[in-house]
Amino acid sequence: MSLQLQVDASLKSFNSFGVDVRASLLAEAHTDSDVREALQYSVDQQLPLLVIGGGSNLLLTSDVHALVLRMVSRGIRIVADNAQRVVVEAEAGEVWHAFVLWTLEQGLSGLENLSLIPGTVGAAPMQNIGAYGVEIKDVFEGLTALDRYTGKLREFSLTDCEFGYRDSVFKQQPGRWLILRVRFALSRVERLHLEYGPVRQRLSELGVERPTASDVSRAICSIRSEKLPDPAVLGNAGSFFKNPLVSAQQADELKSQYPGLIGYPQADGQVKLAAGWLIETAGWKGFREADAGVHRLQSLVLVNYGAATGLQLLALAQRIQADIQQRFAVQLEMEPNVYKVGNLAG
Repeated sequence: MSLQLQVDASLKSFNSFGVDVRASLLAEAHTDSDVREALQYSVDQQLPLLVIGGGSNLLLTSDVHALVLRMVSRGIRIVADNAQRVVVEAEAGEVWHAFVLWTLEQGLSGLENLSLIPGTVGAAPMQNIGAYGVEIKDVFEGLTALDRYTGKLREFSLTDCEFGYRDSVFKQQPGRWLILRVRFALSRVERLHLEYGPVRQRLSELGVERPTASDVSRAICSIRSEKLPDPAVLGNAGSFFKNPLVSAQQADELKSQYPGLIGYPQADGQVKLAAGWLIETAGWKGFREADAGVHRLQSLVLVNYGAATGLQLLALAQRIQADIQQRFAVQLEMEPNVYKVGNLAG
């Protein structure tokens, strides 16, 4: 077998929370062949398989009694170019922000608003990652995934992916699809998305009057660096909770009680509330118990100050959920995938 297996391996450096748990087996997939070999090995050994990328959207609450496969495949290529519209394909293991910078270096726009988001290319469609007015679905061209049930490859179109707010068919069918490579439709003609106030304000502060895509990327990197802690310094998974959707009537009722409520009307008539505002208003910002806490500058971010366990972080998240439900009658949904014993697909 060409796949290199590590026995009883630490996963501390492979999850952005820095939670210190161990995996029964750990391997890296550099190629499609490595992926297939890992799948076959897990079947032969009747051992569950957990596939991870950068571990930036993962909360591990126990040791992982499985084969953990890290996607580390590399490769970026232009697969179509008509001088304006350019389709770029990247392997699943490419680091997301490095990929964004590569596209900007090629004079391509479309991903600049998604700068500095942690994780890998392969994980991006699972959550339909988004920031500052842009989501993966807005620049998505297609992807290639392996069906773990049949062992066959499948090409996914935009419609096939069933993208929603931090959601996709890949998240709805956990454990089935293993994303191998993703394609994005980018442009040599810049169509910048500057709708979010903080972006325009930061560009103004930087003295940029006629911004380029690279200017927007730098501005967003500056904003994110101030708001979100570096996982290499303080363990975290970025925003821990989704912004909840409520009816317009409930939003109006809450607004009458809390005039400062932040909400964004949606096309379907619902209102997306700012989860960070709810959590901060409830007094959780800066909260700390042992080494599990809420970041002092961004209430959406749960942090590991050093030795917090996954169970401690999960318990804190559940306390926040219960408090927000009691205070505002709003249910917060966690963004990260939570690993618990027994919740792995084989």
